Amino acid sequence: MSSQTSPFRADVLAGKVALVTGGGSGIGFEITRQLGLHGAKVVITGRRQQVLEGACAALQAEGIQALGVQGDVRKLEDMQKAAQAAVSSYGSLSILINCAAGNFLATAEELSPNGFRTVMEIDALGTFTASRAAFPQLRNAGRSAIVNISATLHYGATWWQVHAGAAKAAVDSITRSLALEWGQFGVRVNGVAPGPIAGTAGMAKLAPGAEEAMEAEVARQIPVGRMGSKWDIAMACVFLAGPGAGFVTGDTLVVDGAAWLWREQQVPRSMVSKASRGVESKSRAIGLAGEAAKSKL
Repeated sequence: MSSQTSPFRADVLAGKVALVTGGGSGIGFEITRQLGLHGAKVVITGRRQQVLEGACAALQAEGIQALGVQGDVRKLEDMQKAAQAAVSSYGSLSILINCAAGNFLATAEELSPNGFRTVMEIDALGTFTASRAAFPQLRNAGRSAIVNISATLHYGATWWQVHAGAAKAAVDSITRSLALEWGQFGVRVNGVAPGPIAGTAGMAKLAPGAEEAMEAEVARQIPVGRMGSKWDIAMACVFLAGPGAGFVTGDTLVVDGAAWLWREQQVPRSMVSKASRGVESKSRAIGLAGEAAKSKL
């Protein structure tokens, strides 16, 4: 559990009801937790009932009103059941966080069509299905928000991630399309694209048995000098779901410490600094000589 201090008021989401797909574990759980700590009542969905029960117990122990609804994001009827449960239990639904996702490493030539399809269905189809199921309630709530958890895998390309990159590119497109179509109904739609996040199942899957070594190497390639935390992503979701982002829609907020922009330095900083000082000195000398010449005319 994070001990960091939130920059937001503790009641910034008071009166809101949030549905979080994949909210029982990992990043999804921390998002759910922070929504609850900032005043929202929460409903979480997932396929494993035991995980949902454990997550709800942990949330309730912190004073958060939480409800778990078992279901698969790929099935419209399951997501409709979850959205209706939010209204039945808490009176409304005003926030949807699409966090359910699947991923694994695979070379493109060895990845089966079924493996590709599975990730596309959980990430992209699941995002659309949950959004479609929640839309009637979100529309009725007024000033509601959807936040789709994306990634930076497709900003260029990422090794061994053809399936997940394609899925997240689709998620970003869904974000823009729904923002365009549903803005008139008071529904804002945004995304959050996490970078490398420490202590997650995703890191364990992508570096089985070598998480610590992988995290150290990844941190070296992040301009801010550290891996992200689940808290970082949760804070972005609190912002986008809250009133402070009332004019923000159709955008995907990258939360990765500038990791996707990183390139290895080709020239050391000290060498660049020395060279630039020489250029500046020469430029000043030329400028001063020019001024002196003008003064003689």
